[in-house]
Amino acid sequence: MPTYIVLTNFTDQGLRDIKDTTKRADAFKALAKASGATVKDIYWTLGQYDIVATVDVPDEITFTALGLTLGKSGNVRSQTLRAFSQTEMDAILKKVV
Repeated sequence: MPTYIVLTNFTDQGLRDIKDTTKRADAFKALAKASGATVKDIYWTLGQYDIVATVDVPDEITFTALGLTLGKSGNVRSQTLRAFSQTEMDAILKKVV
């Protein structure tokens, strides 16, 4: 199952309603679960990004729909990174010529 790292920043709207951020995280986890994805971790961070999450999804289409739904809320802007486990990277390296 592909893993994605989601880097997010609060929008002005997200900051105005900051006290709901953990409730919104729970709603995101439920949405992910309903779509067949699993939110492995969510961290609120200091620095360039406000929240970092790792998500396992069955496929890219599911993740794209999940990301668009998250963005539609207007509380965060996100960047995503496809992450590869060591096992996946070993398989990739076997194909390097």
